Amino acid sequence: MRIPNLNGLRAFETAARLLSIKDAAAELHVSPSAVSQLIRGLEQELGTPLFHRAHRQLSLTAAGQTLLPALRTGFRLMREAADQVRRDPEQGLLTVSTTAFFAETWLAPRLVAFTDRHPDVDVHVTADVALANLAAGDADLAIRHGLGDYPGMQSDLLLAPAIVPVAAPSLVARQGLPATSAELVRWPKVHDGDRGAWALWFAKQGIEVSTQLRGPSFDDAGLLKAAALAGHGAALLPAPLVAPLVAAGDLIEVGPAASLDQLAYYLVVPKAALGRPKVAAFRTWIIEQAALR
Repeated sequence: MRIPNLNGLRAFETAARLLSIKDAAAELHVSPSAVSQLIRGLEQELGTPLFHRAHRQLSLTAAGQTLLPALRTGFRLMREAADQVRRDPEQGLLTVSTTAFFAETWLAPRLVAFTDRHPDVDVHVTADVALANLAAGDADLAIRHGLGDYPGMQSDLLLAPAIVPVAAPSLVARQGLPATSAELVRWPKVHDGDRGAWALWFAKQGIEVSTQLRGPSFDDAGLLKAAALAGHGAALLPAPLVAPLVAAGDLIEVGPAASLDQLAYYLVVPKAALGRPKVAAFRTWIIEQAALR
């Protein structure tokens, strides 16, 4: 069946909403006679009147009452679709999901350089501990600390800061300051979200660990730091983060720092989004910044 004339449908929806031919004409920027003609043409096309007309007053017939809600929904959906198409997806906001620690200590101080280079793109940083659902559009890209294994995503290593084992003075008082790194195997420990840092750190020290490394894990370095400060266990943390706390005596280094290339901050981007100009621009920029440290 042929769809009725769109202009007639628009004229009817506007007049039915305002219950006035004159007001509908003003909203549509046409003459009242044009609105009346369009509505009558629609009624002829449908084979039924849509309005009761009496003394310049309009009221809907049963057919008009049936048609109006569907038209309102249809026009709303068309407006929303048009607005979505009208917006340039490569302008405006670029949403970056990262951890609070990385956002505060590394990304935020450098963002002005990206803005200077790309003034037409506004960066929106969301600091959360869970990896945003990039495929669903929760963010355009993400920066995460881990082992870089994100299926279906392009993962670029940005930074691999040295990590150092630290513990609260209360825990050191209970356990005793370790004479060797191997003594930390028996210590209570707290872990990063991937639970891989301690195994890598022990391997870096040439220590073979045959037992399961137990303890709670945290996705964000800030939470891991809080757990260490509370004395829940020794933690492996980025050296720049803990240096002020060690200097203040709030944490104690209980082993040597080590750089673990596998455990790092990664830029995570859906492979399908790599060709989008604003995503590509941010990826190029942040990789350059990471190279500068």
